Amino acid sequence: MTATGEHPGPDPAVPGENGDGALREQAEAVLRDLAGPHARLRDDQWRAIHALVADRARVLVVQRTGWGKSAVYFVATALLRSGVAGSQVGPTVIVSPLLALMRNQIAAAERAGIRAATINSSNLEDWDNVRAAVGRGEIDVLLVSPERLNNPDFRDTVLPQLADGTGLLVVDEAHCITDWGHDVRPDYRRLRQLIADLRPGVPVLATTATANGRVVEDVAGQLGIGPDGAHTLVLRGSLDRESLRLAVATLPTQAERLGWLAARLPELPGSGIIYTLTVAAAGETADYLRERGFEVASYSGQTDLAERLAAEEALLANKVKALVATSALGMGFDKPDLGFVVHLGAPQSPVAYYQQVGRAGRGVERADVILLPGHEDEEIWRYFASLAFPGEGQVRAVLAALEEAAKPLSTAALETRVDLRRARLEMMLKVLDVDGAVRRVRGGWTSTGEPWHYDQDRYERVTRTRSAEQQAMRDYITTRGCRMEFLRRQLDDPDAGACGRCDNCAGGAYSLAVPEEATQAARERLARPGMVIEPRLLWPTAMKALGVPLTGKIPPGEQADPGRALGRLSDLGWGTRLRALLDPSTEDGPLPPDVFAGVVQVLAGWGWERRPSAVVSVASRTRPQLVRSLAQRIAETGRMPYLGEAVRTPGPEGGRANSAQRLAAVHAAFTLPPEVSGALAVPDPPVVLLVDDRTDTRWTITSVARILRQAGAVAVLPLVLAAEA
Repeated sequence: MTATGEHPGPDPAVPGENGDGALREQAEAVLRDLAGPHARLRDDQWRAIHALVADRARVLVVQRTGWGKSAVYFVATALLRSGVAGSQVGPTVIVSPLLALMRNQIAAAERAGIRAATINSSNLEDWDNVRAAVGRGEIDVLLVSPERLNNPDFRDTVLPQLADGTGLLVVDEAHCITDWGHDVRPDYRRLRQLIADLRPGVPVLATTATANGRVVEDVAGQLGIGPDGAHTLVLRGSLDRESLRLAVATLPTQAERLGWLAARLPELPGSGIIYTLTVAAAGETADYLRERGFEVASYSGQTDLAERLAAEEALLANKVKALVATSALGMGFDKPDLGFVVHLGAPQSPVAYYQQVGRAGRGVERADVILLPGHEDEEIWRYFASLAFPGEGQVRAVLAALEEAAKPLSTAALETRVDLRRARLEMMLKVLDVDGAVRRVRGGWTSTGEPWHYDQDRYERVTRTRSAEQQAMRDYITTRGCRMEFLRRQLDDPDAGACGRCDNCAGGAYSLAVPEEATQAARERLARPGMVIEPRLLWPTAMKALGVPLTGKIPPGEQADPGRALGRLSDLGWGTRLRALLDPSTEDGPLPPDVFAGVVQVLAGWGWERRPSAVVSVASRTRPQLVRSLAQRIAETGRMPYLGEAVRTPGPEGGRANSAQRLAAVHAAFTLPPEVSGALAVPDPPVVLLVDDRTDTRWTITSVARILRQAGAVAVLPLVLAAEA
C-alpha cells in the first residue's frame, strides 16, 4: 500500500463505497456502542479502520485532539477480535504514555463491551492475573506504558509473547517515538524493535495530535519498516479547533498575573486547567487561589498517586474550578467539557502548547485559552535545556564502568562513577539500552560489549530544534496575526488560515486591568517566606567506591534537625529575588535588608521544638561576605553568640550533580576551628543554628551538622537562603 498523504476533503475512493458496506455497518455499530446512538464515523476514521482490519496495514493518524483517534483503535479492535475480516486475532496492545490516559481509555473501552486491562507501575500486584487473562483470550485490549518496555522481566518474558500474539499494535502519542518530537521519551524508541519483531501481517496504528512534517516523515518511516516492505498510510487532517478562543495577556509581574487570574477566574466558563512551568509554582498558585476562596487542586509529578487520582476525579465531576498542574497532566487527561486552559508561564514550544491547550473545548462550543507569559520563563527554559543528553566524556565513563564491573551495577552505584543527577543518568542509560550498548537486568545495568557511536550530529540537531521552538514561542506571544493559524503552521497544517476567533482576529482582548486588592493579596502571598528542609537520614549507597567510609542510616546523634529555607530558586515569589542575589554575576557583599527581613519572618514562624542558642556559618568560597553577614545579623538580632565558621579545607570543588559525588566532595572538607569546637565541648552545649547561602543535595549541611553534633552540639538547625528543589 502506498502512502496517501493528507486528505483535506472527501475522497471518492472511501472504502465501503465499493463493496465494503457490511464491514462499515459493523464498524458503525461498534462506534454507536462506544460514543452514543447518533455517532457516525468520519471518512478518515473509516479509512484507517478499513486499512487496519481489511488490509492489515500500517497507519499514521495525525488529527487534532477530540477528533476521535481512540475510536479508530477501539472499533478496529472489536472487528479484528470478532474475526469479521478473517480469522480472529490476538489482543490489541496499546502503548500509552500516561496512567491517567490509560484509566480513561479502559473506561471508554468497557462502554463498548471491549475488555481492557493495563500493565503499569501502579498495579504490579495484578500483572500475573492480567497475563493469565491474556493467555486465556479474556482480554481484548492491553494497555502498557512505554517505561514497561525497559523493565527486564517485562522485556524478557512478556514482550516476546506480545510480539508473537498481538493482533493490533497501537502507538499512542507517537510523536514521542522520534527525536524531532517535543516530548521525546527514550523508552518510546524501543518500539522500533517491537515493531520489527511483530509477526508478518500484524497491523500497526500510530496516533498523535502534534506532529509537524519532520515528525510525520520520521514516524511513518519507522512504522513502514517491515518484511513486506509496505508503506505507511498517513491520514492527516486539519488541526483547527473551532471551540478554542486563544488569547495572550502580558503583565509585568508575578503578583499582577496572579491577581489577574484571581479576578478573571470566576468569568471563565466551567472548570479548567491552570498550567505552570514548575512544581513550586503549581503549589504556590493553588495556595493563593484557595486563600481567595476558589476550589482548586494542585497536580504534578511529585503529587502522591492517590492525591492525583482524587484531583482528576474532582475535575471530571466539576467539583473544583481548576487543577493547577505542571506538564505531568499534559497528555493524560480527557474531559470533553473542559471550559478553559490558562498558562502561567509559556511552555518552550508552540507544539507542546498546542498539545496542552487541546485538552479544552472538545465537547463544548467555546473554551477560553489564555497565556500569561513571564520574564522568568526563559530562565526555566534554560534549566530544562541543561538536562539534555550528557557529553561524550560522561557517557564513556559510564560505559567503561559497566565494562570493568564483575557484576551488574545499580544506578546508585553508577552515581559514584559519573557526576550526573539521577534522572539524567537514568535517561542516558535508557538511550544506551535502546542503542544496544547496555542492558538492564536484575540488579542494575551491564555492558553488552557492542560498539557505540556518540551521535553528536543528532544531539546538536535536537538542540537546534529546541532553540527554534523557543524562538517560535516568543513569536507567538508577540504576533499580531491569527494565533490559531500560527500554531497550525508550526505543525505544518496545510489548511492553516485565520480562525476569526482569537484576540487578534476578533478583538475584544482580555482587559489587563487588575484590581489592586487582588494584586496586593498576591504580592503578600508571594512574599511569604519559608519552606522546610527535611534532614538526610541515610547515606548514599556504594560510597566505598569513592573512598567514603559511610553506609546505612545516619546515626540519630549525628543528624541535623529539620531546617528552613527562605525560598526555592523556582518559587514564583522569593525565587526571582534569590536567583538575582545568588547569580554568579552578582558581586559578593553584605546581605540586603529586604532579604534579611524575609529571614526574620522565617525565624519568627519556625515554631521551635528546641530554640537555637548559638550560630555557626558555613564558610563560602563564592559569597563569604553574604553568608557571614547573614549569620552575624541573626546572632545579633536573636541575642545569641556567633561562634564562627565551619572552615573548608583547601582542595578541588569536586562533583555536585548527584548525591554520591556531592557527599564525596564535602564529607571531609570541613573542620571546626578551636573557638567553635571549644564552645561546643561544654557541660551545657548549645543548640546550633547552622547558616549557609543555598542547598541542593543537602550533603553540605548534613556533613557540617555531623561534625557539629560530634563536637557536642545538642542539635543543629540548618537555615539557608535558597533551596534548589
